[in-house]
Amino acid sequence: MFSFRWGVKIAAAAVIGIAFFLGTLWALNFLTPTVEPEKPTVAETPTLPDAVRPSTIVAPVAIAIPAIGQAIEQAAPRTLSGKPDNPIAKVLAKADINYTLERSPLTFTGRAEGLIIATDLNGALTITGQASDKLNDVIGSLIGQAQPRSANGKPIDLRAGLKGRVTVTSRPKITDRWRLEANLVGRTELSEANLQVAGIKFNGAREIRFLVDRAMSDQMLALAARVRDDPFMENAARREWAKLCRSIPLEASAQGVPPLFLETRPTRAFASQPRVDANTVTITIGVQADTRVVAQQTKPDCPFPDKLDLVAPIEQGKIAIGVPIDIPFTDLNRLIDTQLKGRTFPEDGSGLAKITVLRAAAAAAGDKVMVSMLVNAKENKSWFGLGAEATIHISGKPVLDQENQTLRLSDVKLAVESDAAFGLLGAAARAAMPALQAAVARQAIFDLRPTLANARKSLDKALADFRVQGDGVKADAQITGLRLADVEFDQRIVRVTAEVDGVARVSVSKLPGR
Repeated sequence: MFSFRWGVKIAAAAVIGIAFFLGTLWALNFLTPTVEPEKPTVAETPTLPDAVRPSTIVAPVAIAIPAIGQAIEQAAPRTLSGKPDNPIAKVLAKADINYTLERSPLTFTGRAEGLIIATDLNGALTITGQASDKLNDVIGSLIGQAQPRSANGKPIDLRAGLKGRVTVTSRPKITDRWRLEANLVGRTELSEANLQVAGIKFNGAREIRFLVDRAMSDQMLALAARVRDDPFMENAARREWAKLCRSIPLEASAQGVPPLFLETRPTRAFASQPRVDANTVTITIGVQADTRVVAQQTKPDCPFPDKLDLVAPIEQGKIAIGVPIDIPFTDLNRLIDTQLKGRTFPEDGSGLAKITVLRAAAAAAGDKVMVSMLVNAKENKSWFGLGAEATIHISGKPVLDQENQTLRLSDVKLAVESDAAFGLLGAAARAAMPALQAAVARQAIFDLRPTLANARKSLDKALADFRVQGDGVKADAQITGLRLADVEFDQRIVRVTAEVDGVARVSVSKLPGR
């Protein structure tokens, strides 16, 4: 038999051995530096192209009909006079035949078929001279009946009142060369202008109508040519085009973040044909631009288009500016690691095992994002309380939360690449996975609100250049909302595209004088 003293020595040696063993495991478990989680081999995600997005600004320019009326009223002649080429002039000695017409103020009526301009005419036709024998022959030819001879030298002094109405309809059209066609169509109505020569009555309005028609035609041709040759629409478009061609500084989303700029480069101009209603003539013009976020202020090249694209009618003005926001994976990793590192799951301590996250990082994995976590797993009922380390992977699809303006992961699930880890962690650790998955879904959220708020503030400041309130012109451009439009990613970044919505309109109550 062993002596008591020998038994004590054996027990002491056993205790020392066990202590040494436990101390060694403790040192290995807590003193060994924690490594980064291993990244699995996954399908590559295609590299994203440059962050260029189409943006559109459409502005209806509503010109008040009274403003058009005032400009035309000032330019249109108020009187019309002339000498008609009438056969009577050939048979009267010292013949003097004249007509004079004065117009009333112009009236303007807007209808769907065009802008109708009308005026009443009032005037007189006068004929003076001396009668001759040839007069009877002329009168006979005018009325179709032979007349008796009359004495030479009889003085003639005739006067007839003239009344009528002129109506001109304009159906304006825009050409693809930045010009406006007035498309004028006129009609003259004259009441009878009865004269008596040698006791015979005849209507002199026929000759006058021809002259009025010719004068009106000349006026319409001159007005149409002046409108067609006037580059007012092109000049105004060039000014706004130059304002758009630039880079807009964006407000920094956080202190120490390098400044960014939204580059806008207009590429296309389009317009719909003018619309006429009871109050206005509206010309709607739009510009399409490429927008991108750049790290330095640029001066883009934006050649003005020679051709204006004509499109279907556009009812409303709008602003739709695409703002691409690139979020590096390094920023996402920082967020995810901060949210998960040091947390233990299940958080209530229940279950056969508990898992503590030591490191966390995210990376693109095909059409999903994979969160790789280096974890330490321990069985709760283990007498030694020892754990094992391994890397597990949870995948999810980046989605946009429109209501909360955040980027988060959906369809979060344990990736198949994690199967090998459970050989190291033990089957009991698998029971803690649902809690870990829920934590990733809950914590891996990137708040976009500060970035979006700064972008909206910067764009609103830039739109101030388009707000004009001058002599008869009021231009307004307002942002009405900002929404998340798209999300995509590659190995380097997650790109969120936001779209700024707004309205633009221009009203003209007075046209510039000439």
